[in-house]
Order: sequence, then structure tokens, then C-alpha cells
Amino acid sequence: MSRRVRLWLVLAGGAGLAAVLVAACLKLPSFGGDHHPYGDRAVRASLARRTANTISSVNFDQRAFDTLGEMTILFGAVLGCVVLLRQTRDEHRAEPAPAEVARPVRRYALLVLPVALVTGIYVVAHGQLSPGGGFQGGVVAATALHLLYLGADYTALERIRPVGAYEVGDALAASAYVVTGLAALIGSGAFLANTLPYGTFNTLSSGGTVPLLNAAIGMEVASAVVVLLARFLDQAVEIEKESGE
Repeated sequence: MSRRVRLWLVLAGGAGLAAVLVAACLKLPSFGGDHHPYGDRAVRASLARRTANTISSVNFDQRAFDTLGEMTILFGAVLGCVVLLRQTRDEHRAEPAPAEVARPVRRYALLVLPVALVTGIYVVAHGQLSPGGGFQGGVVAATALHLLYLGADYTALERIRPVGAYEVGDALAASAYVVTGLAALIGSGAFLANTLPYGTFNTLSSGGTVPLLNAAIGMEVASAVVVLLARFLDQAVEIEKESGE
């Protein structure tokens, strides 16, 4: 394909996208108005399905298919980093030398680590009830583990985060989200439809499939962030070129 053809394709696609965006903007509610049809409908649907956190209802029920796309983007980013940051032929692993850690930093990191980890799990578990959810809680839980790197050393971190296990966890969590959607498709004829009993409002056992999808996202995000940070830390700490650089 020549450069001119590629340019015309980009211009045609851009023009089509611009036309669609303009048409959509013309149909939006007026700015600053007191009538918000989409927000009102989302809140009504959330309350009807016993989900106290409307944001989670939108993410994992009303527009769960969009969330599947977001999860796929993160999964693809992890896969890309694993491929790009793999050890090459002109590189070798060097055992990282233990670094001296200031005592206040060590105490603070080791004290905050379990608190941050429990906080991340709590945010995931209560995603259908309060602000937060799988995306936010997964990041908190994953980064909490790396406080061990700051408070101890890299070797201690490696012992609690076997990268292979987290790569498997990432794949399993993404698969669990899809399998939940397929189960709804078989049971109700709609992919990712909320088909389970809605439960009691404002309790952990509420929201139907929302807690399941939220937990799958939490596990996927936590595993993905651990793998991403592990690959970058490997390059910074362990991987060296044959020339010793």
C-alpha cells in the first residue's frame, strides 16, 4: 500500500469519525441543565438490581461489555510488556546486591504493607456497595506488595511474587469474566446479562453478577500490575548486557 493511499484512508476514517462525534454531540442534553436522562436511568437500574454503587452497576452490569474491552486493553498491555521486556541473547541476569535501607523506612514500609493489602482487598470486596471496586482495589493490592521492596530488598519481594503464578492469575481472571458472560448468554440469551438473584440491598451478597465480575476485574488488575512492575524491575535490577552495562 502506497503512502498516498494510507493518507487517504486516514483522512476518510477521520472524517467519518468526526461526523459521528458531531452528530452525537448535537443530541446531548444541554450543558448545565437539571435533566440528566442517562444518569437518572442508570441510578434507577442500579437501585432496581440492588447495587448501591451506581458506578459499579454501570461498569459490571449495564455496560459490562465495555468493561470487558477495558480489561482486554490491560491484558494486551501486559502481554506486550512481557514480550518486549523478555531477556534477550545479549543479556544475562545478575544477582542483585542487597541495599542498605534506613530503619525508619523499613519500619514504615513493613507496617503499612499489611494495612494497604487489606485495604485493597476491602475495596474490591465492597465495590458494589461503596466507591472503589476491582480496578482501584486491584492497583492498591498490587502496589502494596512492593512496599516489601522498599522496606527489605528485591530478593524478599521475589519470594512473595512468583511472576509465573501472577501471569496465570491474570489469564484466569480474564477468562472468568468471559465465562461469566457466556453463562449469562446460555441462561438468558444475552451476553453478560445480570441473571443471578439480586440479593439484599446494601449487603455484600447483593447486585447479582456484579460482585463476581468485580472480583474478576480485581484479580486481573492486581495480577497485571504485579507482572508489569516485575518486568520493569527486572530490567532495572537484574538484567545486564554481556558488556556489563
